[in-house]
Amino acid sequence: MKLVFIEGPGKRDTISKYLGSDYVVFPTKGHVRDLPAKSFAIDLKNNYEPTYEIIPEKKALVADLKKRAANAEAIYLATDPDREGEAIAWHLATILDLDKDALVRTAFNEISKKAVQESIANPKPLNYDLINAQQGRRALDRIVGYQLSPLLSKKIHGKLSAGRVQSVTLKLIVDREDAINSFVPVEYWNVTAELSKGDNKFKSDLIQYQDKKLEIPNKEAVDKILSVVENAEYKVHSVKRQVTYSKPPAPYITSSLQQDAVSKLKMTLSSYTKCAQSLYEGVMIAGEGKTALVTYIRTDSTRVSLDAQFMAKEYILNNFGEAYAPKKFNEFASKESAQDAHEAIRPINLKYSPEYLKGKIDEQYLKLYTLIYKRFIASQMSFAQYDSLTVDILADGYKFRSSGKALIFDGYTRVYKVQEDDKNGINIPDLVEGEVVKKEKITTEQKFTKPPVRFTEASLIKEMEVQGIGRPATYAATVMTLFNRDYIKTDKKALVPTELGVQVTKYLEEYFKNIMDIKFTAEMEEQLDNVELGKVKWQDIVDVFYKDFSQQMEYASHQMGVAVPKSAPPEPSDVKCDKCGSMMVYRDGKFGKFLACSNFPQCKNTKNINQPTNQVQDTGKCPKCGGVVSAKYSKRGKLFFGCDNYPKCDYISWDLPLEDKCPMCQANLFKKYSAKGKQTIICNNKGCTYVKD
Repeated sequence: MKLVFIEGPGKRDTISKYLGSDYVVFPTKGHVRDLPAKSFAIDLKNNYEPTYEIIPEKKALVADLKKRAANAEAIYLATDPDREGEAIAWHLATILDLDKDALVRTAFNEISKKAVQESIANPKPLNYDLINAQQGRRALDRIVGYQLSPLLSKKIHGKLSAGRVQSVTLKLIVDREDAINSFVPVEYWNVTAELSKGDNKFKSDLIQYQDKKLEIPNKEAVDKILSVVENAEYKVHSVKRQVTYSKPPAPYITSSLQQDAVSKLKMTLSSYTKCAQSLYEGVMIAGEGKTALVTYIRTDSTRVSLDAQFMAKEYILNNFGEAYAPKKFNEFASKESAQDAHEAIRPINLKYSPEYLKGKIDEQYLKLYTLIYKRFIASQMSFAQYDSLTVDILADGYKFRSSGKALIFDGYTRVYKVQEDDKNGINIPDLVEGEVVKKEKITTEQKFTKPPVRFTEASLIKEMEVQGIGRPATYAATVMTLFNRDYIKTDKKALVPTELGVQVTKYLEEYFKNIMDIKFTAEMEEQLDNVELGKVKWQDIVDVFYKDFSQQMEYASHQMGVAVPKSAPPEPSDVKCDKCGSMMVYRDGKFGKFLACSNFPQCKNTKNINQPTNQVQDTGKCPKCGGVVSAKYSKRGKLFFGCDNYPKCDYISWDLPLEDKCPMCQANLFKKYSAKGKQTIICNNKGCTYVKD
């Protein structure tokens, strides 16, 4: 028996199908060994040596895998092809007491028959540079989280958290809100001339005066311009006609796919993450079984393999013709910080077209897959070509400009439509230099500059990528953490910081400038990349960081007297306690405002604010303490579930934990409630696709 360890059970069937009966594929369900949750576990006096332990919930699983490994003919560590996956493989190798340089590491950039069999046939030793980069990140995040979070809780209130990437991402949202609130609109004017040659009319916008960019700040400036151009001669100064080209977009990377999934498909980040993972691990295709459809979905590289380029070229030639297949394969630049460990996100096999899969896979999977499929095909197609025309017209020193373009050859836009500035093409008559055109009328328009717009989930991820904050695998998780901590909320799909989020940000900015410095955070990511390249030791990076951080911690701790007040006098309400008759007051709790009896502690009655009339009555079992979990409502009426043993047990969840186990992977089952009242049973394991109405 040959034993293959993978992370999620979602891809077990797909990989087993390609390897055959000689192999047993065993999922670890993520990490099996990690830093303990209840202790710091980083030895600050001994070169930041971490202490790892087997995760308590995984002890039975580890005993099972050890038993299987003892009787195995060969062992392969096929965890995910990234830093985290390499670290999981290393922990497995340590637990199983495998040789440090044993050829046991295999990884699949795509779960296809060819890729799986080739990887198994060519195992490699563990990559300790990757492992060390993960250890460095883990140590940094542990130091910030375990030392700074308790300080925040003491200075503000409740159980608050801070994180190296999380906190600076929150700062982006808070800073944007500050910019919006402090924005002062500035007046400006546009001037447009409607001109004609014969029966052909066209518009031209005022852009310059005496070859200098023209800014028109007020009505007085407009009137001064009109006094000249109303009676001026309009003469063609230049006519520039040329063929312009539009390059296809690069195939998707993690951040660009997340952005389009949110903005184009209206998916949430959590639903996107589950859907994308399933497309990589394998989805059920009616009549064919479980099949992986796309390459690894955590990547920041736009690179595409030569085999994939030839596959795309054949598809393009067969479906669109020779003109649509470029003679030389298209190349796309990646960011300097891109690790380039994987290809861009693309379909594994182009025979699985969206048309072929329609009705054979889940509709949500199909929508996301269609985005990936069309973007990849378009990225390998010919440029689109346009006939572009720009005409400049002078009127007593004032320069007006007309421009437009008409499509000559659609190229990649035949597959992937883009938004064009001028949908009507060129509507400018044939003109020559020196020709005089007739002025029909002049129109003016008063406008005001607009404030910055709030981030959406999509635009925030784009900003994180641009600023170099985090890495592809962390973008979605970071944003979801901010929601879970009640640091941000949504307002018509825009992200808005809560009062708590603003409070935490202002405090961190005052005392922990490095943590809240975007450039500093980006440089830390670059340093971790250097660890991965073998250029620097992870302990050295942590040491430089910790020396400054510990001084800031000491200073902030001594400033306890000037911290934000922990609480204010409770706000009275007009609600009478239904247990003792006293008036109730508004208080702040972990989950927002609530009503509490003013006769506390004699009366401990509390009420949620704005609870829906159709309250959920279901209860579940707490996975943390075994108590009863029941429905709660936030101050905005949002449903969540919390343990009734609070504050002794602080378990909360957006979904109701059930006692039943998943029939597919034996993980915990949860009941999910939609806004429309629909109830769905789902598996808590991110790699499992079990769903039941």
